[in-house]
Amino acid sequence: MDKKAQFLIILAAVCWGSVGIFTRPLAAAGFSFAELSLMRSIIASTCLFVLLILTSREKIRISIRDIWMFVCTGILGIGLTSILYFNTIERLTLSAAAILLYTSPYMVMMMSALFFKERVTLQKLSALLIAFTGCVMTVGLIDRSIISSTGVLTGLSAAFCYSLYTIICKIALRKYDAFTVTAYGFGIAGLLLAPLCDFEKMTFLMGESAVNLLYILILGVLLTILPSVSYTKGLKELEPSRASILAFVEPLTSSVAGAAVYGEMLSPVKLLGMALIFISLVILNLNQGSSTKNPSVSKK
Repeated sequence: MDKKAQFLIILAAVCWGSVGIFTRPLAAAGFSFAELSLMRSIIASTCLFVLLILTSREKIRISIRDIWMFVCTGILGIGLTSILYFNTIERLTLSAAAILLYTSPYMVMMMSALFFKERVTLQKLSALLIAFTGCVMTVGLIDRSIISSTGVLTGLSAAFCYSLYTIICKIALRKYDAFTVTAYGFGIAGLLLAPLCDFEKMTFLMGESAVNLLYILILGVLLTILPSVSYTKGLKELEPSRASILAFVEPLTSSVAGAAVYGEMLSPVKLLGMALIFISLVILNLNQGSSTKNPSVSKK
């Protein structure tokens, strides 16, 4: 079960890391990042609710006292994270924004220790430090000449919201199915993102090119529904801190995708960074056979 959960987290990270392959041409066509996020949310929530209605209608029901979980995952984890991250990449380089976002595993580790009494072990800290170093080397070092204090603040705020998403999802998964958590989260995120979008322009751009429509469907189904459900299902079986470290595969995938599709250079530094991320995953899984028997983990 532990290996399957890890596979699901890594699968999610690979999918998320591949998003840029399709968002770049769509952004060039005229879609804003907020509009792309809105369409992903609409497609994901609609498809998941239809699936639940057809197969497991009882999973749609949620308790009124638990609504806060879905509001938080939708507003904080999906909607607000996207808005803050968009603001960050407008003020900083993409590499700087990515590095700031990937401070979230540190936040997740601290929150997990606080809320779930999860042990902060030397093994986890070592894996996290090596993975973060690999991330910095893979996406590129921050250019200090263009650092904006507002950009740093929005970047760290995006990381904090993303961390809360992981923690609140873990709480929600104790009672609800992964499909339920994901469907409501994206539905609420769509409501938050809608006021930021130009629907007339979006409709025109989708009708203008069949390729645009195809890319949007790929983004919504293969690169939103699949990774979101995979991550949520994997999170149900893993400690939040371990899941967040495994997700460092995302920047690795982004670099590989950029090199394969857009011919971006993979310098020796980037290759070493990728190797460090792989090493962190190996460290994270050393002696897991004994750790999975830990009662504090098996309850989750």
